[in-house]
Amino acid sequence: MPWLAPAYVGGVQLGAYAVRSLLTPEARERLLRRCSTNVDNLDAGRWDTLAGSAFLVEAPMELPYALLLLAVLGYTEYAYGAWWAAGAFAFGHVGASLLVYAGLRGLRAGPRTRSATDVGVSYGLNAVAGALAAALPRGPARTAACAALLTLGVRPCLQGRGRTTFTDVGHLLALTLGLGLGPALGGGRRRGLGRRSSQ
Repeated sequence: MPWLAPAYVGGVQLGAYAVRSLLTPEARERLLRRCSTNVDNLDAGRWDTLAGSAFLVEAPMELPYALLLLAVLGYTEYAYGAWWAAGAFAFGHVGASLLVYAGLRGLRAGPRTRSATDVGVSYGLNAVAGALAAALPRGPARTAACAALLTLGVRPCLQGRGRTTFTDVGHLLALTLGLGLGPALGGGRRRGLGRRSSQ
């Protein structure tokens, strides 16, 4: 029975309500910026933001999104175990955050982008979804699932200059990292099922 996914999703949601109700808008903005994986913070050596940013969202998640997050993480935990679920999420969140950071530094992003608020669960969610799709058995279902996710990930990045945001690119990077992780996830599932069947 999954326990980590409900605890994580519930904690993030409760934290968002607490931040909104207990802090002034100015204090809330300072907290979000301090925990963001933006260029200014990482340039200043605030590497703790790579972890802390995954536990904050700018506003409480809408119910459909929260349920989607719970379903994806909960199924991953049920099928592959809590360590695989947490590892895949962290790999996508941290990996995409660092790649976006490197890209923005290389492009010499302006002050507004360098200090932008960048917190949330979406990088990790995209990575786990990609890993689940790529872990499906070879065949039309896996091809269709991977193609659909890639289409959804690429589409926002094709809006043109000025409309595509660095988070759009981050979502696509996280999805790609997850797709690359999928084969290892599939192997972990086969080993896990083998252990269950021998008990």
